[in-house]
Amino acid sequence: MRVLVTARNGQLGFELQHTLTLARESGAAWAQNVEALFCDSSELNITDAVLVNAIAAEFKPDLIINAAAYTAVDKAESDLDAAYAVNETGVKNLAQACKTLGAKLLHVSTDFVFAADKNTPYQPSDATSPLGVYGASKLAGEQQAQTILGADVSIVRTAWVYSVHGNNFVKTMIRLMREKEQLGVVSDQVGTPTSARNLANALWLLAERKCRQQDTQVIYHWTDLGTASWYDFAVAIQELAVAANLLEKAIPVNPITAAQYPTPAKRPAYSVLDTSALRKDIAVNGVHWRTALKNMIQELAQ
Repeated sequence: MRVLVTARNGQLGFELQHTLTLARESGAAWAQNVEALFCDSSELNITDAVLVNAIAAEFKPDLIINAAAYTAVDKAESDLDAAYAVNETGVKNLAQACKTLGAKLLHVSTDFVFAADKNTPYQPSDATSPLGVYGASKLAGEQQAQTILGADVSIVRTAWVYSVHGNNFVKTMIRLMREKEQLGVVSDQVGTPTSARNLANALWLLAERKCRQQDTQVIYHWTDLGTASWYDFAVAIQELAVAANLLEKAIPVNPITAAQYPTPAKRPAYSVLDTSALRKDIAVNGVHWRTALKNMIQELAQ
């Protein structure tokens, strides 16, 4: 199985490379048969169709995993062209390269495609209605991939991703908890914190399944299990970071409303995703978000 992976310098790209290495070392059968080419954004700018086609034609992948995205949610509101260039045009370029080669595409998308007007977990088949430019551009990318590739694409929506690598909410909270005497964190937006490592593992298992021509859905959801507000997430980060000696002491963490912390982009109030279909198809039970967070913080401490 020849796999081309975009954005190896990002959180997910880093974890895709790391989890493949770990799987090979552990003797996982699927991993022994993977020949992967990991490209960072400077090597493979997915907005450049000529470059995408050239690299794909040279490597001849059976499948491309697209971990590249414009993820600056607030900046996207005033930077539409850049957001759509990566999140729509870039996906279109990758899908067209796959079409030319007869390859499959695994594309990672987001909970921000939903309007957050439910109070039960979103199904992959639920109607989409993005609240801002970031979500709209990601949805446009999904639509491009489906139009070009049909059943040869699988889209995996995820949420609240963090890793030991790169910048994310977990590392930002730990930094602020060292610097501040107290913090206010939004408590009326609910989702599921997600380990990029667990997401990467799920993507590899789905990639292997898709390359074996087994039945796969076009749209899946993947997060860790459970739900939390950003406030709940921050409280857990502090508790675990203190226990791991990443923080010398705890500070007050206070719940605030989204209205008290206005941002250029409107965020979903409820964006919990139903992940049961993907967990069933790849035969992975999943773990609770707090367990995954503890593992990440322990690794960060080391």
